[in-house]
Amino acid sequence: MPAAPVILSLPIADRSVSYRFYRDGLGLDAVGEPADDGLPEPLQFVVNDGLRLMLVPTGGFGWVIGPREVAPAGRSECLLGLSADSTEEADAIVERARAAGGEVVTEPTSQPWGYSGVFADPDGHLWMVSTDPGL
Repeated sequence: MPAAPVILSLPIADRSVSYRFYRDGLGLDAVGEPADDGLPEPLQFVVNDGLRLMLVPTGGFGWVIGPREVAPAGRSECLLGLSADSTEEADAIVERARAAGGEVVTEPTSQPWGYSGVFADPDGHLWMVSTDPGL
């Protein structure tokens, strides 16, 4: 099997809003050729060498998942995770997400599993930022 990045696909309501959130809020770089709206199509971001995030408008997402329904806003089937090297970095990531239009669900605080906070992107997908429990 050839080496290729894993692609995590999420349904979105608005390409421009989601593009700005992931570019400005999470600092991710988009890849691909621009479509008529000036954004890459498909809308993909490089998370790291092995992972890309693809954002698919809800209607197009339905073509892929067939008769299954896209979860409505406020319902989550997965929690995406980001690692931070320090509590300060975790705080900064959550604040950037908030400033870019994300909703902070849980303010960063110390937990038994480390320092963490949770935010939702503009489409309600949840992201948990956490540090190692020893920090």
